[in-house]
Amino acid sequence: MNEALLRSLTPSVLGILVRRGADFAAAEDAAQDALVEAVRVWPADPPRDPKGWLVTVAWRKFLDATRADAARRRREDLVDEEPAPGPAPAVDDTLQLYFLCAHPSLTPSSAVALTLRAVGGLTTRQIAQAYLVPEATMAQRISRAKRTVSGVRFDQPGDVATVLRVLYLVFNEGYSGDVDLAAEAIRLTRQLAAAIDHPEVAGLLALMLLHHARRATRTAPDGSLVPLAEQDRGRWDTRSIAEGVEILQAALARDRLGEFQAQAAIAALHADAPTAEETDWVQIVEWYDELVRLTDSPVVRLNRAVAVGEADGPRAGLAALSALDDSLPRHAAVAAYLHERDGDLETAARLYSEAAHKAPNLAERDHLTRQAARLNARRCR
Repeated sequence: MNEALLRSLTPSVLGILVRRGADFAAAEDAAQDALVEAVRVWPADPPRDPKGWLVTVAWRKFLDATRADAARRRREDLVDEEPAPGPAPAVDDTLQLYFLCAHPSLTPSSAVALTLRAVGGLTTRQIAQAYLVPEATMAQRISRAKRTVSGVRFDQPGDVATVLRVLYLVFNEGYSGDVDLAAEAIRLTRQLAAAIDHPEVAGLLALMLLHHARRATRTAPDGSLVPLAEQDRGRWDTRSIAEGVEILQAALARDRLGEFQAQAAIAALHADAPTAEETDWVQIVEWYDELVRLTDSPVVRLNRAVAVGEADGPRAGLAALSALDDSLPRHAAVAAYLHERDGDLETAARLYSEAAHKAPNLAERDHLTRQAARLNARRCR
């Protein structure tokens, strides 16, 4: 059974059902039922036209459910005329599905779950495992999301920026369970890039590839975090880096700069440096300046303070940091790093310890705790 083929066909099948008049929730249920039937039937009797087979079976599943529904009379026109089996239309509704799943009425977590289910073709169980929640909880989340978008017209224009934010949320979840969400996000973004000619879509794809290229070196065998400066660059995926840089250069050449292109440019400069010491921090600061102009994000300003500290010295970095709210996530960790580089080990150790207590996950907390212990040990020598 070709699971990848089934998953790639899911959005097209769902889109055809919606275009025929099925509401989103019913269409999605019917499409999933057709996938289950394909898993049962195809190994012994593979169809000549997989997409057409899925559309036909899914439509019949939808009609069966409609006939059994109390609202049958409201859908008589759909039931009375079943399209004849045959090749599925060539229209690709994947792009509309992206927009629908990233609808502004949905919360970010619901938009991510619905995108993985409807566009990615993942099962509720797989999504639940990836997010480490009970399957029943994820099923409720997806059901609520489907109900929310069921009344949305399928031909309404969507917001590309919202779709990209949802895909980036998927990417940043990384890996858990039996679904590699980072790889899944790259697959979905490639699919989106094939459907829409937009430099920010290309920028996000480049950013994902450049970050993903370093994945194998981000943690030690014991699961502890390895900072960028200490990673084994010889183990970075040079093929992904080359592809990411090529995609980024083509996007930047269009002179329609967006935040994902700017982030990808920063990632490319890190990837291009043979050693941490050879990193072009001056250029990185310049790209952070562009990001600040585009987003005015406090988190971007926080990361810029680190880059300024590397380019112009730790005191310049601390000066940039002083303008930011110290309640920002990871503010204490950045301050600790800059104070350590400035030689103030006592303050740095205290701030590392403070940052550890605020860390969002166990791996980061352990890393920051070790940094505080390391400096305290140096001070006692």
